[in-house]
Amino acid sequence: MHIKKHLSFAALRKALSELFEQIEDRRQAGKVDYRLHDCLMSALAMMFFQDPSLLSFLRRLEDALQCGNLKALFAVEAIPQDSCLRESLDAVDTAAINPAFGILLQRLQRGNQLCAFRFLDHYYLLGLDGSQYFSSEKIHCPSCLTYKGARGPLRYSHQILQAVMLHPHMRQVLPLAPEPIANTDGTQKQDCELAAAKRILSKIRSAHPKLPIIITADGLYSNQPFVQALKTAGMSFILVAKPADHKILFEWVQELTGLGDAQQLELTDAKGRRHLYRWLNRVPLNGSNDADLVNFFEYWLQVDQKTTYHNSWVTDLCVTRDNVVDLVLGGRARWKIENETFNTLKNQGYHIEHNFGHGSRHLSLNFFVLNLLAFFIHQVLELCDLSYQYCRSRFSSRQEYWNNLRVANRLLLFNDFEHLLRYVAHPAEIRAP
Repeated sequence: MHIKKHLSFAALRKALSELFEQIEDRRQAGKVDYRLHDCLMSALAMMFFQDPSLLSFLRRLEDALQCGNLKALFAVEAIPQDSCLRESLDAVDTAAINPAFGILLQRLQRGNQLCAFRFLDHYYLLGLDGSQYFSSEKIHCPSCLTYKGARGPLRYSHQILQAVMLHPHMRQVLPLAPEPIANTDGTQKQDCELAAAKRILSKIRSAHPKLPIIITADGLYSNQPFVQALKTAGMSFILVAKPADHKILFEWVQELTGLGDAQQLELTDAKGRRHLYRWLNRVPLNGSNDADLVNFFEYWLQVDQKTTYHNSWVTDLCVTRDNVVDLVLGGRARWKIENETFNTLKNQGYHIEHNFGHGSRHLSLNFFVLNLLAFFIHQVLELCDLSYQYCRSRFSSRQEYWNNLRVANRLLLFNDFEHLLRYVAHPAEIRAP
């Protein structure tokens, strides 16, 4: 047995299938050609197999074997056509799909797989960052953000704020439900990343009331209102703090360092690189009378007496000689949300910036969320499934791997996903009847 039963592809697919069955279908009765469940599962399958477009996906399904495999692997009874699929998904409130992220996370927790993500003994580190996944000069909907440069044309876009569970020593990342940065209140006022951040904190805490969380994020977030929002949500933080944004804070740091109050640590690794740490506890975040007191730490990496990396952070956790190295690792792990998440989604086969369909209500965001769910399932399989890991190791790139999976769907009818993996890994051992 290469994977715990409740974490197999079949079990994960079944759990999402059951959720999708419960989503209310608000389409007009008598004018429905395909089940809403089949529309959602078909879109998820398209993202799972990394088809570059809806047209490509539907063309692939014109082949009887590929169509049969979709039905077998994703429990789809009838495959919807492009217009029906888009219209159906456009009407689905994304909030009805979002519980899928909690379902997958709970399954990992049940299997003790989340233990690998524990940070500083019992915390879980969540990276927070915003990203754009759609931009156009012509295509738009009421939720689109707008931007017009001094000379350029008006542009429409969709952006999200994403929270991702990560760990300095783990290659995999686990996404939570994204928060759209969108104009949904009927006003002309543009939504922004910080406003979305406050909303997502509340939603994360509501979904995971007992989870001990540390939020790590860039310098945009190291301000008093967001720190207060973190305290209200009962979350700790490691936030980038730059001298240009925190003049008063760094004046305190320099003065107290001059007085000998700052703690320092210097380490040299096996490669001869020097790691320099400096920290101070209980310094004001800003110059206001009611400024929050935060704990400050700073890090330099020196190679051949040249500084190759330098950064500084604030945290609510007491910084000590025993934990400063780990705190720096936690602060630096924030890049995983940019590299392991957004870069992977945009440049390694997920086609997250492709317009699968825009719609007038929820379609664009729903396609993004279903793509993110496919990515989440892949991360679970990469983390837990030895067969998946072995099969992936047989190919030099992610693109080559998924190309072979799609080709295999054209050659044989598979009983389950594990059967497909065995064929791709050892094609000579499984032959067509």
